[in-house]
Amino acid sequence: MLGGGLLLAVAVVLAALNLRPVITSVGSVLDEMRDGLGASDTWAGVLTTLPGLCFAAAGLAAPALSRRVGLRTAVTVALLCASVGLALRVLNGPFVMLGGTLVACTGIALANVLIPVVVKASFAVRIGLMTGVYTAALQLGGALGSAVTPSLEPVFGGWRGALVSWAALAALALGVWFVATRNEPSLHEASSPAEGKPKRSLLRVPLAWVVTGFFGCQSCLAYIVMGWLPQVLMDAGVSRSEAGLLLGLISLLGLPVSLTIPAIAARRGSQSGWVVIHGAFAISGILGLLFAPAFSPLLWSVLLGLGMGVFSLALTVIALRAKDSADTAALSGMAQGFGYLVAAVGPFLFGLLHDVTGGWTASFGLLLAVVLLKVGFGYFAGRPRYV
Repeated sequence: MLGGGLLLAVAVVLAALNLRPVITSVGSVLDEMRDGLGASDTWAGVLTTLPGLCFAAAGLAAPALSRRVGLRTAVTVALLCASVGLALRVLNGPFVMLGGTLVACTGIALANVLIPVVVKASFAVRIGLMTGVYTAALQLGGALGSAVTPSLEPVFGGWRGALVSWAALAALALGVWFVATRNEPSLHEASSPAEGKPKRSLLRVPLAWVVTGFFGCQSCLAYIVMGWLPQVLMDAGVSRSEAGLLLGLISLLGLPVSLTIPAIAARRGSQSGWVVIHGAFAISGILGLLFAPAFSPLLWSVLLGLGMGVFSLALTVIALRAKDSADTAALSGMAQGFGYLVAAVGPFLFGLLHDVTGGWTASFGLLLAVVLLKVGFGYFAGRPRYV
């Protein structure tokens, strides 16, 4: 087991910073991209759908890749794909943009699954702390992608330069990762099955499906909120700019939660109580938005943001429910692969219910059901057992 040096911790943080800007940097300049490339709204829809599909597919493929080439090489490939894809996607027309985005999203999807395995292998006695730091960096990267990209346009001569500038961050993460892990030979075997341990499929393990349900429900909640909260708030009379700020506040609330709760929860035998607390915050925020959205949008957003902080806890649970790095890779891949498929359906159903009923009540009923399922799955996933 590795000692988990400072340089490796920096490499993990830099990798995490790259796992969202490839997605969030697009949203702030999407209209300019579409017009500049002469693309259609259908093309824009495909572009914004690619990340979720990659997360699901690569999540299922990452454990096999890690077993075949080793954890260090697998993460290197992931960061290389992110760097190359980010650089290539702005070089030509709409199809090159789709191709480059596909390559970049494949890389970050692989890293999504593999970085928690690195934490398990290299920071075994600090799983909660490092998971919190990793999650905070991931959320910070997402916030920077959406907030900073517009201001980079005048610096780099337009949206192409602004988008390609994120390739530099990915290249930096790749370089630091390569240096930090060159003297860590055990990372080559971090996700290999333990000696004498028979190969098995977690698809037959009930606890693995419970963890997958927990991760899927929390991801579904996050996708719905990120996609629909501004519209809900604007329908309640909140201005467009204020609605955007409130959504940003929800993202920022994840930082202190990620830096504190996982480290505390990991020191306890069970994490079920923390899941229930997060669920209570989320339910309170949802009920406020449903019955009195104009009363205090700030309060409801804060409560919802605290409830969505369960993402870092879900990643911690994945590491804690596995005995070794091989099981961590398999469980992380299963939970994220199937979980993101569940998450992709949520925003569609939320919007469909709104279109069919003409109001938000049925949509919020769906959201409450998702949170209750999340609490149920999370309660049992948080109990001290192993897959």
